[in-house]
Amino acid sequence: MNNAFENISPAEHPDRPSRKKPIFPVNEELREYLLKYGREVKLPVSYADLQRYTYTVPLRDKRGRDTSWEKVSYDMKEWEFLRDGLVRIYAILKTEGDMSFINHLDVARIDFCYFGNSQPFRIRIVNKFNDNYDHYYVKQADANRVYGLELEHLLSPNRMTFFTDHNTLIEEHIPGIPGDIFVSEFLDSPNTNLIRLAKEFVKFNERCFVHLLGDMRAYNFVVNMTPDIEDVQYRIRAIDFDQQSYEGRKNLYLPQFFKENKPLVDIVIKHLDKDSIAQYQAEERTMMTFRLVSSRYRVKELLDIMSTDEISKPEKIEQLRKELAEHFASPSSFQRAKTMGQLVKTHLKQLLRKNLLLVPKTKNRFDD
Repeated sequence: MNNAFENISPAEHPDRPSRKKPIFPVNEELREYLLKYGREVKLPVSYADLQRYTYTVPLRDKRGRDTSWEKVSYDMKEWEFLRDGLVRIYAILKTEGDMSFINHLDVARIDFCYFGNSQPFRIRIVNKFNDNYDHYYVKQADANRVYGLELEHLLSPNRMTFFTDHNTLIEEHIPGIPGDIFVSEFLDSPNTNLIRLAKEFVKFNERCFVHLLGDMRAYNFVVNMTPDIEDVQYRIRAIDFDQQSYEGRKNLYLPQFFKENKPLVDIVIKHLDKDSIAQYQAEERTMMTFRLVSSRYRVKELLDIMSTDEISKPEKIEQLRKELAEHFASPSSFQRAKTMGQLVKTHLKQLLRKNLLLVPKTKNRFDD
């Protein structure tokens, strides 16, 4: 396995994620899992309810550029119904359904994004007392996205808040600077610690690859900056989970291979040597191993459901199986995997097995 980052020209890897991924429904086994762990709840507003808008107005950024978002409007009857229900959903997200705080909240705006697979609605909730606002998203419940959110919650350093109700998915807003904006506006700042940023991109690259989260182009992740003792720490967080274990090409699960991320890759190549990269990859796998061990029964339950679920196309499963087997020089390990879920399970074992064996009392706990 080659651990070093490579300065790859985009022309050498022309494959791109699918323009339009089909929506795969949440099956009964996955829904039972979501019910068991408090993810499936009864919601007062559905995705279909939000689709009954009357017209839209394009939203542009401060420079007048298209944002792919449109402000939607409803007739008065629909608007009153939605306002009440969307505020209640916010209470479910933030206060576990405690409705005693909702009287000072209101819906300031509803936006619709026509770009992307999930075609989300973005809900802006405002505090009527001080005008402070927050956002959350209403999307179509897609199985790939649900698996991606749950694996991110269990295996990454980030906790994910989301709920489903049949065909509706509610996601909490993930704050941060969009990756493409960070690259264009912050990367050349004298205050940006490029070495720490490079380290974090290596770790982010590794996290995505370990649980096969695809299409992490710059606009599909955000960068968080946290002031530290004498400097700044960085955390890169995925915000789009549509491409969890769907594509067939291995490199689509490695953010380093997207041309949109090339400025970050260049920083890694400039500031980190091969041994440092390998060290940071090992650190991230170690932390993922500890998270896996602490949630091993829940992860196993999720992967068992995922292993029998149809969340990709046969030709993509076959391609990924071949490419992973070639990548690890281990054809026999992946030959038995017939679904994307089985590939994820095999891939986790392949990458984390050495770490698992070093954790006391965990040997063979993840081998079923």
